[in-house]
Amino acid sequence: MKLNWKLLAAGSGFIAMLALAGCGSSDSGNTGTAKTVFTASNKYDGDLSKVTLHIGAASAKNAQGIVEAAGLDNTPYKVEFHNLRSGGLVLESIAAGQLDAGCGSQIPPIFASLANNGGNFKIIAIRKGTTLNQELIVSAQQKDKIKTVADLRGKKVGYVKNTTAQYFLYKMLAEAGLTWNDIEALPMSTSDGLSAISTGDIDALASYDNAVIVGKQKGAALLQSAENILSGDYYWYASLATINDPAKHAALVDYLERINEANEWARQHPQAWAEFESKASNQSPEEIRKRFEEGEAQRKGRIAPIDDATIASEQDIINSFTALGALKQPLEAVKLFDRSFDAAIAKFKIY
Repeated sequence: MKLNWKLLAAGSGFIAMLALAGCGSSDSGNTGTAKTVFTASNKYDGDLSKVTLHIGAASAKNAQGIVEAAGLDNTPYKVEFHNLRSGGLVLESIAAGQLDAGCGSQIPPIFASLANNGGNFKIIAIRKGTTLNQELIVSAQQKDKIKTVADLRGKKVGYVKNTTAQYFLYKMLAEAGLTWNDIEALPMSTSDGLSAISTGDIDALASYDNAVIVGKQKGAALLQSAENILSGDYYWYASLATINDPAKHAALVDYLERINEANEWARQHPQAWAEFESKASNQSPEEIRKRFEEGEAQRKGRIAPIDDATIASEQDIINSFTALGALKQPLEAVKLFDRSFDAAIAKFKIY
């Protein structure tokens, strides 16, 4: 399957993003830092040697990166991995027939499902993960004046549009007795939001990961954490063709289990994982290990089958975006999911 990036570029400026994307193949044997024995929970009697899975993710640490680090990339099928920086880009690639599967947050599939072809995907599995470092922070210039979310009335608040950041900001405002119209809500990228909160051009920022971490290093202060607002559910999406292809379906089950086992390897070898991950980032192994261990202490990373709680959480997000006016038509969350992987994933170890 040859990737036709021009098809994607027409709708999303994808060529520029591709220049930043890392791409690798797992058919060359173990490239990780340790040899890990893998025994599949689900046996497949067919031949997977001719199967190629085209996988995309917003971060290699949630897919091929951690599999390689654990030495679990010696798959009986080929994997071509593409780091696409966001779940939205992963789903654009799936919609265009360029990827078989990928992972991202709960928000992108809502909007992707509005495409003419329904996005050409279904949500097939959950990746349980931490909700730390998803926060509403206040600028250094305003932190002595803004002490609660209620104090944001009339203030400039940046947020990352159509992401968990917009969702948790909406929920925080409602809890504080404010509406979206009570603030000057300014949609921004994570990088622009970090710049604006650092200079004081905005009073507060709803964001995640490095934007929050670096923002606080530059003087911003935590106003409220989304730790108990967000579910900690991230998703694995797959194209309809992959779901319905027996060999690719089986290969994807195997791949997801390798990620599940790799997560446990990382918990057992946090320093090795941190050193591996630091090579692909501008962060020190010490910073990566600290955040990893904090996140795992809150909620262990693992692959899990879809459950009713996840579907209910997705419906609440849909309802929130409808209330915000971001969605112009009602959606039924249950229609976004395919549960044909549930039985196989239920056999994965829970550590």
